Amino acid sequence: MRYDRKVVAYHGCDSSVAERLLTGESFKLSQNTYDWLGDGIYFWEYGAGRALQFAQEQVARGRVQTPACVGALIQLGKCFDLLDTRFTRELAAAYDPWTKRYASEALPLPQNAGQAPDFKLRLLDRSVLNWYLRLSDRRGDRFDTVRCGFPEGGPIYPGSGILEQTHIQLTVRNPGCILGVFRLNAETV
Repeated sequence: MRYDRKVVAYHGCDSSVAERLLTGESFKLSQNTYDWLGDGIYFWEYGAGRALQFAQEQVARGRVQTPACVGALIQLGKCFDLLDTRFTRELAAAYDPWTKRYASEALPLPQNAGQAPDFKLRLLDRSVLNWYLRLSDRRGDRFDTVRCGFPEGGPIYPGSGILEQTHIQLTVRNPGCILGVFRLNAETV
């Protein structure tokens, strides 16, 4: 589905990366095993605080020295929007052919891992999405962005279905959809 909608989104990174992005350097495509929405450039939609928190968490992993965050204006373009049941049904229908591919090569299926309910390491979701999106690319039906809600964290109070860190994550597959990058002011995060 083509969206003429623009969103403000945030990218957590090291301050040196933030400065390079602000001077016009291109974003680097991410292909980490934990990139659950497939290969792309990852953002938190309207979530500056969560993007900065991600960068802060990367310090302990040795991936970031000085946590920072940049904002971006993104044109969603042709979006594989997993907040829309049309796309969740498409992806669900792709699962069986995807499993057959693994079975034909006698490969074990990737599994999501981590603590419920958020399963932060979503190897299964990443694999199915990357496979399906590559098939779409080959058919000439390329998606510019992928978008989905990510339930994360514990309940905000006993018995709540609202989780503390739930957010909308966005991956940009077409860098041309990033219309501009901006520095955050102190009140934003």
